[in-house]
Amino acid sequence: MSEVYAVRRGLVRDRCAAVGSAAALVSRPANVRYLAGGAPPGAVLLLGAGEDVLLCPRAPGGDPAHGRTDESLRVSVLGSGRGDAAVAAASLAATHGTECLAVEEHDLTVARHRAMTTAAPRLRLGDLGTTVEQLRVVKDEEEIACLRIAAEITDQALGELLESILVGRTERHLSLELERRLVDHGAEGPAFATSVATGPNSGQGRHRPTDRRVEEGDFLSVCLGASYRGYRCEIARTFVIGTAPADWQIELYDLVFAAQRGGREALLPDATYREVDHAARHPLDSAGHGEGLMPRTGHGVGLEIDEDPQLAPTAMGKLDACVPVTVGPGVHLPGRGGVRIDDTLVVRPEADGGPELLTITTKELLAL
Repeated sequence: MSEVYAVRRGLVRDRCAAVGSAAALVSRPANVRYLAGGAPPGAVLLLGAGEDVLLCPRAPGGDPAHGRTDESLRVSVLGSGRGDAAVAAASLAATHGTECLAVEEHDLTVARHRAMTTAAPRLRLGDLGTTVEQLRVVKDEEEIACLRIAAEITDQALGELLESILVGRTERHLSLELERRLVDHGAEGPAFATSVATGPNSGQGRHRPTDRRVEEGDFLSVCLGASYRGYRCEIARTFVIGTAPADWQIELYDLVFAAQRGGREALLPDATYREVDHAARHPLDSAGHGEGLMPRTGHGVGLEIDEDPQLAPTAMGKLDACVPVTVGPGVHLPGRGGVRIDDTLVVRPEADGGPELLTITTKELLAL
C-alpha cells in the first residue's frame, strides 16, 4: 500500500505545482488518512517541503479506527504542550525555504489560519481547495473491497434484527442493538448515527430514534451502515410490523421501490448527477409527493459517509466508473409514516454488468 499512498501524494504535489505552490498542507482528517494511510486525531500532512512529513500531537498508536500509517512517511511527534500540528507544519515549511504553502481553507478555522501566519509571517498561504476530495471520488479496487466488507457487515446486522421480536421495543433500543451487532460482526463502529423510525416517524431521512415503541401495523424504517477500515456504507429498508400491510402501505412501498430501481438503473459512467436524481425523483414527483422529497436522492461514500458526488437536481458533473454512491429516495406522509429504500452501489460500465450492488438485504415488503 505504500506505493498507492505515494502515488496519491504525488498527484496532489503535481496539482500544487500547476498553480505555483511548492508545498501543501493537508489538514482535513479524511484527506490525511487517504494520503497517509492512517493518523491519530489532530495530525496534519505536509507535502513537498523537502520531504513528506506527518505531524502528530501524539505517536500513532495502532488503533484500527485511525488506520495504519504509511511506513515510508516521516512522522514528527509534537508531544503534549507543543501546540497545533498545522502551526508546526507552517513553521517547518518556512524553515525549508517554502514561499507559498497551499492549505485546505475550507477546513481551517480563522483562528488556526491566523496562528499559522503569525508563526511563519513570510510564508504565503494559498488555497488547495478540494483537490484531495476530487481525487477521492473514484475508488481503487482495494477501497471498493473495504466498502464491500462494510456492506456485508451491515447486511448481517440488519438480517439478525429482522429475526428478533420487535413489537414493544423502542426505536432507541433497536438502534443501539443494531450498532452493537455491527461491531460484533467486525465493524470499527457505525458509519453514522443509526436511525430507526416507527409508525408516524417512518420514512423520514436521518430520524433520531425516540422512546416510541413498535406497534402492530407500523411501518418500520431502518437506516444504518458499518465502518470498516475507515470506509463507510449505507442501507435503508422499510418493513411492516406484525400484520399483512394495508393497501395504502403496499401502494406507497411499490412507488418508492420503483423510484429507487430507476435511480439504480441510471448509475452508468457518463450519466449526469442530475439524470440519476431525476430517474429516482420523477416517479415520486409525478405521484404528488414532490414537495416533501429530500433535496437529493443520493451521494458518494468512502472515508466519509457523505462525499461527492451529490445526486441532486442542480448538481453539476458526470459519473465515472468505480464511484460508490447511495441511491435512497423516500416518502414521508405526516401523521401516517412512510417508506425509504437506500442502497450503496458502485458505478460500473454495462460491459461489466452495470451498477454493482453492495447492500443486498431484501427489498421485499416483509411483514415482521
